[in-house]
Amino acid sequence: MIRRGTVLQKLQDYWNERSSQQRMILGAAFLGTFLVIAGFGWLASRPSMALIYGGLDSAQAGEVIAGIERAGIPYEVRGDAIWVASDQRDRLRMDLAAQGLPAATSTGYELLDGMSGFGTTSQMFDAAYWRAKEGELARTILALPNVQTARVHLAIETGRGYRRDQNGTASVTLTTNGGVITRDQAAALKYLVSSGVPGMQPERVTVIDTQRGIIAATEDQTGADRAAEMKRNVERILEPHVGVGNAIVELNLDLLTETELFTEQRFDPEQRALISTVTEETTDQSNSTGTGAVTAASNLPDAQEQPGDTSQSNRAENRSQSNYEVSRVTREVQRQPGATRRLTVAVLVNGVPQAGADGTTTLAPRSEAELQTLRELVASAVGFDEARGDQLTVKSLPFALLGENGTLATPGFMDRLALNDLARIALIGLFAIAVILMVLRPMMRNRAAAPAVPALDTSLPPMPPMMSGLNGFIDDEPSPDSPRIVPIEFPGLEQLSLPPADPVERLKAMMKERHEESVKILSGWIDNKEKVN
Repeated sequence: MIRRGTVLQKLQDYWNERSSQQRMILGAAFLGTFLVIAGFGWLASRPSMALIYGGLDSAQAGEVIAGIERAGIPYEVRGDAIWVASDQRDRLRMDLAAQGLPAATSTGYELLDGMSGFGTTSQMFDAAYWRAKEGELARTILALPNVQTARVHLAIETGRGYRRDQNGTASVTLTTNGGVITRDQAAALKYLVSSGVPGMQPERVTVIDTQRGIIAATEDQTGADRAAEMKRNVERILEPHVGVGNAIVELNLDLLTETELFTEQRFDPEQRALISTVTEETTDQSNSTGTGAVTAASNLPDAQEQPGDTSQSNRAENRSQSNYEVSRVTREVQRQPGATRRLTVAVLVNGVPQAGADGTTTLAPRSEAELQTLRELVASAVGFDEARGDQLTVKSLPFALLGENGTLATPGFMDRLALNDLARIALIGLFAIAVILMVLRPMMRNRAAAPAVPALDTSLPPMPPMMSGLNGFIDDEPSPDSPRIVPIEFPGLEQLSLPPADPVERLKAMMKERHEESVKILSGWIDNKEKVN
């Protein structure tokens, strides 16, 4: 109790010795120190936050925040992103998914549930039907893991009557969550949309990425994509033999950008082709008989006619005709944009290690037979065509060594520490040191600058009886209940040399400077008084 009262008394004396301006500065410094330490403590005890959802629209974000508040988990809203405590994120995401959050914004076939037969025209029903179709397709597309939002637009001719062909078109606009829509996915989306709309062809569907633009399907690859794929194929063939990193492949693919049509006809007079044969046979046969001479007997009723002269002729004729055609070859070649015009491939492979006579290992170029084998493999992989003007070069040269001995990357001591927590603790420690240097050090300096006063000797002879009424407090004005205390002379005690002033004021100053020793002296006086009584 005495030590606690001593500390409080020292603080009170220090406060009383300060001027009003100094008291205001000390109060402001204490308040600022308290606020800063409280702020650092709040930051140190603040839970780490993790992203749970981002890029949601206002309606979806409101529903998700309401679900988080029902779960009682702390959260923060940073722009269009929602952050929650990292240790609760996964469980909270499962709970929100069980509640159907975030809900899909697209509306499907349930749009048709509110339509009644009364007051609904055919145009209104058609518009609602295709809108519902767009919503259902968008829901299906959202099942892709790298798709964040999806919109489907259908342009369908809704005219009545019979039509042979329906020339409808469609477009799909996608927003990804950082991933890339591949060409295979784009082709699948084309077939998905075209299969959901009767009579639509896949080539009439356009897939658009909000970051990359129009995504071509696999069969519509650009020259750069085809060259990159061919380069990967060549490297995949060479690496099992020469090793990973020991083959460098550069490929230049020149494609046609316009449509070309070639028509060629060739006639070969040395070659004939029988196209037809005509054979004609003619046979002619004729007989003629003349009348006899006219006499008197031929005029009689029963007279017989005399035969005349008889002649007969036969004629036969055969005719054959063969028709031949000169050999003719007609070739028609049509080249569409994207066809390969010319291909150039350069392959550089590393040498093989060989041990020298002095024990050193050097890289020597590969043999010509091995290079010829590699050249044949590369030619087959890229579809080399010499008639087209393609060029293929395969060479072997030793690569420059970057270093034989490397260093193994191992996690160090700092990697295993929580740097954020250490930084917070270090900031709090630095601030505490600054407070000590700015507040406590001036106090200690002021205490050290006080004049040295000789210490009082507490080994005193027995005290004479004292008057009653001592309560440990000194009053400036004497009274019958509390008379003025006068200095007491003790035998064998050297008097202290004090500056000439009021004795009471000097005694007050001495007791303030030597508070503990004064308390001991007064306690000794009181004990002696009790013994005398």
